Order: sequence, then C-alpha cells, then structure tokens
Amino acid sequence: MSVIRKVVTENAPYHVDQNEIVQVVRNLFGDHFDDIERLLRVFGNGQIEGRYFAAPLEWFEEERGLEEKNKLYIEQAVSMGSRAVDRCLKETATHKDEVDAFIFVSSSGMSTPTIDARIMNELRMPPHIKRLPIWGLGCAGGAAGLSRAHDYCKAYPEAKVLVLCLELCSLTFQRSDISKSNLIGTSLFSDGSACALVTGEDADGDDTGFFVHETQSTLMADSEDVMGWDVKDEGLHVIFSRDIPRIIESWLKPNLDQFLRKLDKKTEDIKHFIAHPGGKKVLAAYEKSLAMGSEETEIPRNVLRDFGNMSSPTVLYVLKEFMEQQPNEGEQGLLTALGPGFSSEMLWLEWREKSG
Repeated sequence: MSVIRKVVTENAPYHVDQNEIVQVVRNLFGDHFDDIERLLRVFGNGQIEGRYFAAPLEWFEEERGLEEKNKLYIEQAVSMGSRAVDRCLKETATHKDEVDAFIFVSSSGMSTPTIDARIMNELRMPPHIKRLPIWGLGCAGGAAGLSRAHDYCKAYPEAKVLVLCLELCSLTFQRSDISKSNLIGTSLFSDGSACALVTGEDADGDDTGFFVHETQSTLMADSEDVMGWDVKDEGLHVIFSRDIPRIIESWLKPNLDQFLRKLDKKTEDIKHFIAHPGGKKVLAAYEKSLAMGSEETEIPRNVLRDFGNMSSPTVLYVLKEFMEQQPNEGEQGLLTALGPGFSSEMLWLEWREKSG
C-alpha cells in the first residue's frame, strides 16, 4: 500500500468574481449570438461564484497567440508549482534529498524540458530524482497522478513521491472561437495547482493520512470526441460534449461496480466520496447514477463554487478538504475523476493514523 500524507494547494494570482466574467464575455461574444443573454445563464446556473486566473481579466480581452499564452503558462507554472512543492515539503518536514520521484501532471500548456525539470532547478532539488511528467489526462489527471504514485510505492515501499498537478486552463481561452463549447468552457474552467506527498508503507515519518488500497484505470472505447483539446494554429480549443452527464449516468455505475467487486465492497461502503466536480450537471449525474444525496457531494460542490473546474488539480483540492476534516480511524472512501479518452481513474482509500 501507499499513503497520501499531505496535500497543499496554490491558487493562481488573480481572483475573479463570476459576475465580472459574465460582463467580459457579453462584450466579447454579444455581437455573435442573437440569444446571448440566454446563453449567459450558464454562468449563473453552474453554481460557480469565483475562480482564480493566471492573468488579470482584462488580459483576455485582447487576442493572444499560442506563443504568448504558452510563455505565460511556463512562467506561472514554474512560479506556482515551485511554491506548492516547497510548501508540501516543509509542511511534512520532508527534506528535498528524501524525494525519490516527482510526478508532474498537466494538460493546458506545453514545455520541453517539462515543468518539473524547471521546478527542480528553481528549488535546487537533487539531480537523481526520477521524473514522470504526464500530459493529456485532463480532469482525470489528478487521480491518475496519485494512482501512478501508488504504483511506484508498491514497487519501492520506502519511497517518497511528489505529485504536482497544475493547470492554467484560462490561458487556452480562444477569443475568436464563437462555438458554444468555448462559451461553456469559459463558464467553467479556471487555474490552480496542488501538490501531494505520497509515500510507501515502509517510508519513515508520520503515516497519518489516506492509505491507498487499490486503483482502477478505465478507458471507454472509441470516445475521443467526448472531451479534450482540438489543436489548431491559435492553440488549444476545448472539446466538450453535451452528452457527458448522460455518459456518466450510463457508464460510471457499471465501471464502479466492477471496481467494488474486486474489493469485495458495495456502494454503501463509500463513507467519503472524493470526486472531481466537473460541473453542476456532472455532480448531478454522480448523484443519480450512484443513488447518492447532495450531502455526499457537498465538499466537491463547495470546491466547484469557490474555484471552478481547474481540471487535474481539482480532485486534490477536494481531497485536501476531506483530509482537513480528520476522518475517523478506518473510515473508507472513493476518490474518482473522469477525463479525456473518455476515461476514469478510481482509488479506494482508508484513513489511518500512525506515527512512525
């Protein structure tokens, strides 16, 4: 097994109220839609009150090319990521020399060498850390990063692994794209970063946290058009199918049932539902497909309200809230996220307290 010892979050520098975003979008897109006021209701109906962006709101009013946007992605990713990693190490009393592996997850910008290498230079981390940058998993990336850290710790039980999830989704905004997918994406997506320390069961230190018992990765066949990026000359254009809530309702429950059978568990054994809140309709689809009440999705809903959909880091924001509530010894739960592919990642967790 492995244990998730700590999660820290690092917000993007500019907080924006959802109502301010509505006014900017109305000015930018009003001339292109006869029913702009009806379409703008999605901003209010999505239950998001505020978000964090990598640039001030007025920055998005001008047309920006891929080069300019990606340069800002690298600058902000290194800055935000370095702070998140540094805080995670300090708050767990982990020296950087103790880090065995560094998993970096992102899908909203491009960099070679990857952001993790730049952060290692920024923080003067040891040169022999094993790096695993993961790109393209989108909203599923946070859960997948934790799963891959678990795999590593199963092979190396004394290991300490950093998992950094960082997305600057706002920088993919396409001012000239008048598609409804772009409008919906603009109402949802935001920026943020989260860093987790995952350790093997034989690693030294305080082992209080969520122990990972098992994981499951699933890819839906022939579903590339459900969610993702369409790469064009101007940059990344969002692919966001209107069928996502319906797909969740029909596909998630059988997938979860398969996972639970492997664990000899049932849905009612899920004490903590640590889910990536992709949006209001996604949370409603979770509740319907898994026969859950709104109280069981309260924390994911609150994260969506305060931060929007940050893609991969979002489920770590949710996980952090659960961990800070200090669950009772032995309580178990499901961490899950859905992303491009169409795909899902699931982890079965148990809260334990043990001082090493």
